Amino acid sequence: MAGPLEGLKVLDIATIIAAPFAATLLADYGADVLKIEMPGHGDGVRSFPPFKDGKPLWWKAANRNKKFATLDLRTPDGLALFKQLLPRFDVLIENFRPGTLDRWGLSKEVLWSIQPRLVILRATAFGQNGPYSERPGFARIFEAMGGLTYITGESEGEPTHPGYPIGDSIGGLFGAVGVLAALWKRARDPDAPGEEIDLSLTEATFRLLDVLAIEHDQLGTVRGRIGNANGYSAPAAVFRTSDDHWVTLAGSTNALYAANCRAIGRPDLIDDPRFATNDRRVKHAAELNSIFSAWCAEHRLDDVLAKFNAAQGTLAPIYSIDQIADDPQVKAREAITRVADRDFGTVAMTNVVPRFAIDPAQMRHAAGDIGQDNAEVYRDWLGLSEQEIEQLTARKVI
Repeated sequence: MAGPLEGLKVLDIATIIAAPFAATLLADYGADVLKIEMPGHGDGVRSFPPFKDGKPLWWKAANRNKKFATLDLRTPDGLALFKQLLPRFDVLIENFRPGTLDRWGLSKEVLWSIQPRLVILRATAFGQNGPYSERPGFARIFEAMGGLTYITGESEGEPTHPGYPIGDSIGGLFGAVGVLAALWKRARDPDAPGEEIDLSLTEATFRLLDVLAIEHDQLGTVRGRIGNANGYSAPAAVFRTSDDHWVTLAGSTNALYAANCRAIGRPDLIDDPRFATNDRRVKHAAELNSIFSAWCAEHRLDDVLAKFNAAQGTLAPIYSIDQIADDPQVKAREAITRVADRDFGTVAMTNVVPRFAIDPAQMRHAAGDIGQDNAEVYRDWLGLSEQEIEQLTARKVI
C-alpha cells in the first residue's frame, strides 16, 4: 500500500453509503481498512443496482480498497472475537442507532478499555442526542431536512433532490475529515486518549449551505428555488446550443463578465451602466441571461466552447458520463482509472481525490465478496484453527 495514511488501521462496521464512504476515503489515502458485515446477507449496498452478471457494480466502487470479513456482534462468540480484533485498530466507524453498541456490550468505556487510543466515528441521521436521535435516515432525509432540497428546483416547481444520494457522500466527507482531525491529536501526542465523533448526517448537509443561517438571522430571508439561475452573479444560467447540448455560465467579477461579453461578440455590454457592477448585473439577470441564451441557441457546442475558450470566458459544457470519460483533461489526469476486480479483471472507477505529490495514494482493487478475507482475519490475525473457523461459520457467527 501507499499513501499518506499508510499504517493507519480502520475497522468499518457501518452499512449502506455514508459512513462506509468515510472509511473508503481513508482507504483511498492508504489506510488499511477491514469491513465487517453480518454473515449471510452482508451490507445492503450489495443489493443495490446496477448489476452485471449478477454482480453489484455500485458495491465494487463504494467499498473499494478494503478487506472483507463477516462477524455477528450480537452473539457472545462474535463479541469475543470483536474484542480480540479491536486492539489492532486505530479507528472504528459505525452507524447504528444511538445506544446499539452499548446494548451489545460495546460501550465507549468498554471500547476504550480495550483500545485506549481508539477514534470512534458514530454516524447517524440526526446525532447522538436530541428528540430525533432515534430516527432512521437516508440521503433524501438528510437533503430534505438539511435544507438542500428546498432550494433546489425551478421557482414555481416542486423541491428537487439531486439525481444521486449526495447527502450520503457529503456525510462521508465530513466523517473522514472528523477522523483526520481527531488523529492530529494523536500525531502530536501518541499517548493521547481516544475520541468519540458524533456525526449528524443531516447537519453535514446543512453545514454546506453556509449562507442560509446568517441570511435568515440578519435579513429574515427564507431562500427559495431559482432553478438554474444564480443568486449572486449574472449572467449565470444553463443554456441550450443549436445542436441540442447544454452549457452553464458563471462569472461574478467585472473581468470575467467582460470576457464573457467578448466571447459572444457583445463588447457593448461591458460598459453598459446597467451591468457595470456585479450587484447591478444580478438585478438585471433575466435580461442578461436572455441575451446569452439567444446567442448559444444559434451556435453549435464546439463553436460555443471555442469562442469562450478564446476569450477566456467562464462557460463549461454540462457533461454526461460518456462525455466525462472522453474529455482530454480527464484522460490527461487519469481522473477515471482502471482497478483490479475479482469478477471482471479490471473495472473503471473515479481516481483518488485529491492528489498527493510526495506520498501519492493508489487505487488497489474494487470491493470484493462477502467474507472473502475471513481466513486471513481469523486464522492469520487471531490464530484460530481451520476447525474453529468451520465451527464458527456453521453457527453463523462468521
